[in-house]
Amino acid sequence: MKIINLTIGSDIYTSNVYFLLSDWKAIDDVNALIDVGRDPSIIERIKQLDTGVGKKKVDKVILTHGHFDHASLLPAVKAEFHPDVYAFHSYNGASRVLRDGQTMKLADRWFEVIHTPGHTSDSVCLYCPEEGVIFSGDASLIITATDGSYQEDFVKALEKIARRNIKAIYPGHGEPLVRGAKQMIFRSLDNVRKSKVF
Repeated sequence: MKIINLTIGSDIYTSNVYFLLSDWKAIDDVNALIDVGRDPSIIERIKQLDTGVGKKKVDKVILTHGHFDHASLLPAVKAEFHPDVYAFHSYNGASRVLRDGQTMKLADRWFEVIHTPGHTSDSVCLYCPEEGVIFSGDASLIITATDGSYQEDFVKALEKIARRNIKAIYPGHGEPLVRGAKQMIFRSLDNVRKSKVF
């Protein structure tokens, strides 16, 4: 599986936009965007990529949540590529509603949807067990302080994530964490448990 961040070097305030492609670009593989951000230049970048012969450029869009920096470009992406759009709530423009624990194919891998309320009530992470990667959107998986306050539902979601074999975290903003990801999640969970939980 190839992971391409389409917004590296963007001059516009936007989330990371991850484009997932399979290595072989087989007909039944699923070209997928995780978030769409707000930088229109990603549309031209997608058009220039080799996404497979006889395939749609974008089969699926998954929104990690509905905030403007992650979802603003959705109307333009839909108009250009006509993908199926997935979100946890019936976000304006989403055609499919995600469920916690649901599995879905992206690129040539299967992903688990993990509902992670906290940043927003509709936040989700996408975890691929075969690769050990998690796309976290704006869910806080890297928590270094013990003076925060967290909803009990978020703590339960973080406990669920800590039980997964995480090798890399791809966040909604900033660089991926590709070393020590599992240890960081355990540290985050410990810090959350020492904080205020309501």
